[in-house]
Amino acid sequence: MSEAVATPTPHPPAQHPVDQRLPYGRLAVLGFQHVLVMYAGCVAVPLIVGGALKLDASTIAILVNADLFVAGLITIVQSLGVGRILGVRLPVVAGATFAALNPMILIGGKYGMPAIYGAFLVSGVFGLLIAKPFAKIIHLFPPIVTGTVITVIGLSLIDAGAGLIAGNNEEAPGYGDLGNLALAGAIILMIVLINRFARGFLVSLSVLIGLIFGVIVASFMGLVDFAGVGEASWFGLAQPFYFGPPEFQAAAIISMCIVMLIIYVESTADMIAVGQAVGKNPTENDIARGLAADGLSGVLAGVFNSFLDTAFAQNVGLVQVTRVRSRYVVTAAGIILVLLGLIPKLGEIIAAVPGPVIGAAALVMFATVTAVGIRSLRKVEFEGNNNLLIIAISIGAGMVPVVAPNFYGKMPDELQIIFGSSITTTVIVVFLLNLLFNGVTRPEPAVAPVEDAETPAEKAPEPAESPDKV
Repeated sequence: MSEAVATPTPHPPAQHPVDQRLPYGRLAVLGFQHVLVMYAGCVAVPLIVGGALKLDASTIAILVNADLFVAGLITIVQSLGVGRILGVRLPVVAGATFAALNPMILIGGKYGMPAIYGAFLVSGVFGLLIAKPFAKIIHLFPPIVTGTVITVIGLSLIDAGAGLIAGNNEEAPGYGDLGNLALAGAIILMIVLINRFARGFLVSLSVLIGLIFGVIVASFMGLVDFAGVGEASWFGLAQPFYFGPPEFQAAAIISMCIVMLIIYVESTADMIAVGQAVGKNPTENDIARGLAADGLSGVLAGVFNSFLDTAFAQNVGLVQVTRVRSRYVVTAAGIILVLLGLIPKLGEIIAAVPGPVIGAAALVMFATVTAVGIRSLRKVEFEGNNNLLIIAISIGAGMVPVVAPNFYGKMPDELQIIFGSSITTTVIVVFLLNLLFNGVTRPEPAVAPVEDAETPAEKAPEPAESPDKV
């Protein structure tokens, strides 16, 4: 009588650490840590835009809440995914991008807020439509293009930071007030000292600590007014189309569509970086879904008075430092951001922060953006080619609107919006010059060729170079 041979039961495939669910308490703590790291960079955008366009404190508060709300929604979408159409399903945190600041200020000054949000709506739809094709042509945006653009983004925004500190009207009696300059200098010194002498996670919070320190000092100087906080409700949702029906201006739309391309370059780099950091390289389809989520941020921004979002590089760095790979940690961060966005009192508190305080932090962040762009240019080969000329002409053309704001003053309004933006001008010039001199070269694929590939990286790279890395 023969013995029956037992057939071994196949073990289910091991769950990748990215997909592991942690205990709820740990998820909340680790998610809050992600929020702290990205918070200052995220809320700086509505504060700077509001100050530049001379919006009142209550309106800026609405922008802050809408900004946090939409950033939270996109972060949840990126981490959890929506079917086969949205979300990279990696620990990617989304937040408002600096790349849209300069175009927003130009468009708002020329056409008003409804034109900004009309441009966001169209650029969001544009982003959704091109997400898949763009994932296939990312090689057209090598470091010479992205590094040059990021460098100019930082340089062009320093003017906005200085305006918040000293004022924007040189004829005003309070312009360049020595007290405001001293306050800003003290905040920058605080940020420098924290980075020099502190260690670990505290360094990641240096800008936020500097802001808190600045508010405390400014309160003793009589610069802080929290009167609007008491009148704000504890809970509320941003009113859709708060500034009225969106307006669709051709120049504004073109400018924001170019910004969307910049966002896609940023986010692609950060998604690849975080994928390698957690040992799960994103596929081309993953990248396309992640980019589509950024496009969705444009649609939501147009409806809820928010801002275009991109993947935040500083949170990529946090993933590498903590080695926590679960994407559900980022889901928790997204939920926290949504909840913060539903608290109008919080928006009023942030909107009450004086201009010199925000300006000091902004100067540090924007200068850091420039440095990140320069670091990205280290990857460019300069021997035996015309790359130095490409960068020189592109930066020169991009900085013209900054140093000579009326340079294009005799052009039609539509062209002023496009060429009056240092960022859009730089993108157009450096992209075309790179094609002219270097042609189209396709490098080794940076993403996994097979869907759901789980090839661990031997060594995680530095966080991707991004205008939003602070």
